[in-house]
Amino acid sequence: MKINLLFIAFALAASAMAQQRKEISLNEDWMFSRDNENWERVNIPHDWAISGPFDKKWDLQTVAIEQNGEKEKSEKSGRSGALPWIGKGYYSKTFNMPNHRCRAELIFDGAMSEPTVTVNGHKAGYWAYGYNAFRMDITDLVKPGENHLKVSLNNVEESSRWYPGGGIYRPVKLVLTGETRFDTWGTYVRTIKADKKKAFISIDTKILGADITKPSGTEVELYDDRGMIVAASHCNADAEGNIHTVLDFNKPKLWSPETPYLYKLVLTHKQDRKVLDRQAINVGVRTVEVSKEGGFMLNGKTRKIKGVCLHHDLGPLGTAENKAALIRQIKMMKAMGCDAIRTAHNVPSEMQMDICDSLGMMVMAESFDMWIYPKCKNGYARFFKEWGEKDIENLVLHHRNHPSIVMWSIGNEIPEQGGKDGLAISKRLQDLCHKLDPSRPVTQGLDRVDAALKSGVAQAMDVPGFNYRLHKYQKGIETLPQGFLLGSETASTVSSRGVYKFPVTVSDKNTYTDGQCNGYDTEYCSWSNLPDDDWKWQEDNSWVIGEFVWTGYDYLGEPTPYDNYWPSRSSYFGICDLAGLPKDRYFLYRSHWNKKEHTIHLLPHWTWNDRKGKITPVYCYTDGEEAELFVNGKSQGRIKKNKDSRLDRFRLRWNEVKYEPGEIKVVAYDGKGNKIGEDVRRTAGKPAAIKLSAECPDNTDMQLKADGNDMAFITVSMTDKDGIHCPTADNSLSFEVTGDGTFQAACNGDATSLEPFTQPQMRLFNGQLVVVVRSTKNAGKLRLTVTDKKLRLSETIELKTI
Repeated sequence: MKINLLFIAFALAASAMAQQRKEISLNEDWMFSRDNENWERVNIPHDWAISGPFDKKWDLQTVAIEQNGEKEKSEKSGRSGALPWIGKGYYSKTFNMPNHRCRAELIFDGAMSEPTVTVNGHKAGYWAYGYNAFRMDITDLVKPGENHLKVSLNNVEESSRWYPGGGIYRPVKLVLTGETRFDTWGTYVRTIKADKKKAFISIDTKILGADITKPSGTEVELYDDRGMIVAASHCNADAEGNIHTVLDFNKPKLWSPETPYLYKLVLTHKQDRKVLDRQAINVGVRTVEVSKEGGFMLNGKTRKIKGVCLHHDLGPLGTAENKAALIRQIKMMKAMGCDAIRTAHNVPSEMQMDICDSLGMMVMAESFDMWIYPKCKNGYARFFKEWGEKDIENLVLHHRNHPSIVMWSIGNEIPEQGGKDGLAISKRLQDLCHKLDPSRPVTQGLDRVDAALKSGVAQAMDVPGFNYRLHKYQKGIETLPQGFLLGSETASTVSSRGVYKFPVTVSDKNTYTDGQCNGYDTEYCSWSNLPDDDWKWQEDNSWVIGEFVWTGYDYLGEPTPYDNYWPSRSSYFGICDLAGLPKDRYFLYRSHWNKKEHTIHLLPHWTWNDRKGKITPVYCYTDGEEAELFVNGKSQGRIKKNKDSRLDRFRLRWNEVKYEPGEIKVVAYDGKGNKIGEDVRRTAGKPAAIKLSAECPDNTDMQLKADGNDMAFITVSMTDKDGIHCPTADNSLSFEVTGDGTFQAACNGDATSLEPFTQPQMRLFNGQLVVVVRSTKNAGKLRLTVTDKKLRLSETIELKTI
């Protein structure tokens, strides 16, 4: 949604009156070095490790993973992605300051890790936590004209349980203001009360550096998306510069995942009729409540949270943040019916929260994976005592104006949850969140449920979050005064896209010699369960207020159940694979969550050279209540969902089908017997053609912005001569980008692949992969050519850059 920019034009007209707030991106033209001697030019966001090479030596460990219930140590490889993220890195940049006096503030949205910042040779600041945003006043360190900025980073071995990346991986900006200014993170906007008839919006802000001897005032104006003022107020600051006002207006448009409407709040501070500072903030009008009677309520209406957990890496892009990649993630999850994400297990970025605001995705914003007790030898536990409250403060102050954020999380599976220290810390951090933001509830993900109930930690939280432990739900609800609980982390079902294992079994310990997991979605981990199990609890019990599935996407590191297997360097938990391609499980969740569109999805594929006459179960994931399966036109029976069966309550299964080449077709029906659709799988012939399909997530017109940052994601598929997808193809392909664009990365979603993401060649994994291309700053055309040299096949796709 675009906001009318009339007020910006007004701001520019007033800029001659006084120093205006100006935000300057510092993302381009950095010099980077791993040794402080040999330098290369890069732009940020930047991840120094993503090009690899993959090698088990980078993160080889001999440990017992307590979170997996392990007692004995064993050799682990790929736990943090098998990429060279460990060690030091250095970034250097020059920037210019105006000739007149102004205040200067540097804001980093994240740098991995332990960033030390110097300006013109003088230390400007340090921040311990690589995931958090931090800011520093550099007014006294800069001079008119050219200035020199340097950032040094240090990634310590065994400091992460997953791939953290390396480098300045989120944007950096310079904020210039006059002496009298709004505190950048000091403005707080919250909805006090709202319904369809009327809304009351509270605004608190702070003026810094004001001359109290001169008359001044602040105009507070709320604009709708047409640029019209819907509410306004004139305010005067108190002696400390604090300002408070409440705006009310009729017929508000309420923010929700279904209607992500954004207003624009503009604060203008004047003195002697001169504009000294102006600040603009996107505002979503919405209320959040949790209660025993209503569970989780958005805008006064009870709803079950349909959420997923997301790690911060972007697959083949690594941790280097990119707007188009984030939009692609959120749009893919929303199309599945997902309405919430948990930023697991770290502080989110500003860009990600802006996207969630505008697209309509609720967020549990998380903070830490550990407090005092170290889950890994050199993790955040080194810093928690000194930095924990500082990090919570930055998390909340930085993000509290985002309507998408509906709760804060103060930790994930914290070992202290079972003791007095854990209770004291939980209360202290929750109270700090309430002090900085009284509008949202606070949670944490508890995995030692009995211990957390005994210690009182679970009872102390606004929202008691259970990580897995479905068998503890009943005991929990009988003990919890809140009267509800949240599946703060659920499922951990594992699968590989397009891989099917026979016979199909339900198991929490299956592994195979090829390092893959079964795509029938019947395998999970020792501590976890199937999606069907979570849904049963949610459907049968109003006091289970929803879930956050582990995970929406595969991510680098944590290759469970192949922690001891090499090569394996990324997860299998994702509903989508590392390339962002949907696994079959995507359609299982879509069939349950997406209430706007029908889902009919058949599995497995139907191209088996060695299964003729063998039992090959066929599943259908559908929102329909019954369906009939046909093999080469012969009915295999019309069956209905069975509420009393674990695997047949939310799936339709034909378990005795014998494979024969040709075609399988399913016809699905709703509860009244009406046909809702069908799906088909056909036996493929030999690979004969390359098919290309592009996504431009930040532009619905299938064009890229010529800004040097926009990206397109091109799915490459192999088909036979009749256009049927070849589901087992593993052809080696090469990629060439010409025109006004560059090759960025490729990924096939195979957790065992050691091919580098940033080289222009890769094998297909089960017939598909994704190529990522980036725009330049030149408008024109970008062309990607994909070639199979062995089969002498080639295909080109062309995109406009504007």
